[in-house]
Amino acid sequence: MVKNYKEVMFDNETLTTPRLILRKFKKSDAADILEYASDPETLKFLVWEGLKTTDDAIAAIVDSYWARTGVFAIQFEGKVIGCMDIRLEPDHHKASFGYVLNRSYWGRGLMTEALTALLELAFQKLQLNRVESTHYPGNEASGRVMQKCGMVYEGTARQHKLVKGVYQDTIHYAITRDMYKKEAQAL
Repeated sequence: MVKNYKEVMFDNETLTTPRLILRKFKKSDAADILEYASDPETLKFLVWEGLKTTDDAIAAIVDSYWARTGVFAIQFEGKVIGCMDIRLEPDHHKASFGYVLNRSYWGRGLMTEALTALLELAFQKLQLNRVESTHYPGNEASGRVMQKCGMVYEGTARQHKLVKGVYQDTIHYAITRDMYKKEAQAL
């Protein structure tokens, strides 16, 4: 197992795929962030309320994105179209992740491509044993992204989270190192 997760994350601040660059945010990304982070349809299944101004977007970059390790801007054709983060639990050799994507880019396989890169980082470079994530009912597209990347449904926690005043069920998915290896061998 990896001894220094922070060092591995520092060495992998930028991930590339055939169509995407996952990288640290820049202040110049503020307008792109505001575009997706102020869209009610994009925010419908997220716990946070979103952003209202470019200044809010800059504050999010400085206060949230730069302050945390493992937060990636998703860049497509020179534009930031979303965000993905990996939340490490080193003591348990596992991580969870979350993501958001500008709805103008939904249905193109871009999030599946980004998640594939994140899982490669998790299992090949960080040498984690497990990666997990969740989504809420009504956002089955997010579950399909996870399934396409080899994650499996593990269960539903009833009325697990209070999201914008409504108790939401939380649908859990995960993939282990062994499952990831089998998936990679099948390709």
